[in-house]
Amino acid sequence: MNKIFAIARKELSAAFKSPVAAIVLVIVISAFNIFFYMIIAERKESSLRDVFKVMEFFFVFIVPILTMRVFAEEKRSGTLEFLMTTPTSNTAIVLGKYLGSLAFFSVIVGFSLVYYPIIEFFGRPDRMAMLSGYAGIWLEGALFVAVGLMASSWTKNQITAAMTSYAILFSLYFASLLTPTLSVSMQTFVRQLSVATHSQNFAVGLITPGDLIYFLSGIAACLLLTRLSIENRCLE
Repeated sequence: MNKIFAIARKELSAAFKSPVAAIVLVIVISAFNIFFYMIIAERKESSLRDVFKVMEFFFVFIVPILTMRVFAEEKRSGTLEFLMTTPTSNTAIVLGKYLGSLAFFSVIVGFSLVYYPIIEFFGRPDRMAMLSGYAGIWLEGALFVAVGLMASSWTKNQITAAMTSYAILFSLYFASLLTPTLSVSMQTFVRQLSVATHSQNFAVGLITPGDLIYFLSGIAACLLLTRLSIENRCLE
């Protein structure tokens, strides 16, 4: 467990030292603040539901940028091979890097928590919807980070890793747009595959076992595939 947290701390430190991550952090937080003001000023309602939609849309684009270097850069430089020769299990390596990346993502989400007291001051928000909305955003981001790490473990090229992440995340996020062209049975399947189907319930205060299973099983599957990937390809 100590090794997992040590790797996580190192990954989080590397993220904060990365100029790309720092620029992304500033841009994203600024964009969130602008959209928050615009949405609240226009809708004049004490709810973050539309803000959550903006946040998850942004995360589709920024998470691949934040995760593209995690394994790809180490594979390119050869440091991953060295790390795997130490008395550290492959599972610990994957979990450590995942937790470090997830912690940086959580920092981004954490900056938006200031919206809650603002909404609370000016209105009477649905607190359960707020809480579940943030839970949904965090779980969705946790899945995106797991996808990003998986894609990064498949290649030594960061750009290729980012493009692969985009392909997967776009497929998951925009899958529901294809339903009008599909058969009834396929429509049900695609809707269940779409991340938007499972995240929208959280925004209105509804947390179902099916939605939790979707995100948690997706994260577990991606981390398992990441572990298998670094075992099979780290020596290429």
